[in-house]
Amino acid sequence: QVRLVESGGGLVQAGGSLRLSCAASGRSDSIDLMRWYRQAPGKQRELVARIWSSGFTYYADSVKGRFTISRDNAKNTVYLQMSTLKPEDTAVYYCNARSRAMDYWGQGTQVTVSS
Repeated sequence: QVRLVESGGGLVQAGGSLRLSCAASGRSDSIDLMRWYRQAPGKQRELVARIWSSGFTYYADSVKGRFTISRDNAKNTVYLQMSTLKPEDTAVYYCNARSRAMDYWGQGTQVTVSS
């Protein structure tokens, strides 16, 4: 079992920055992949970025060049640094971890970008 707790969301003006954190506990040593998803009102949940235990990363086109995903394996924490935020980035952001072929989710953190 893996437990994920996100933090760092909030309200920011367009062009601003936020950093989300996701702390993993439990059987976190078996996590090989961590991802950030987001879900805006009335829309499907979408993948924002992912990072493998090797450090290899992937970004959705909509955030490429503005968001950076990173992880601190010693702290079992993954981060999402978000810069040059746009109103369309407004959503609930969810942390996801894959461990032993099972997916675990955090409770989500709200990010609101005002224009």
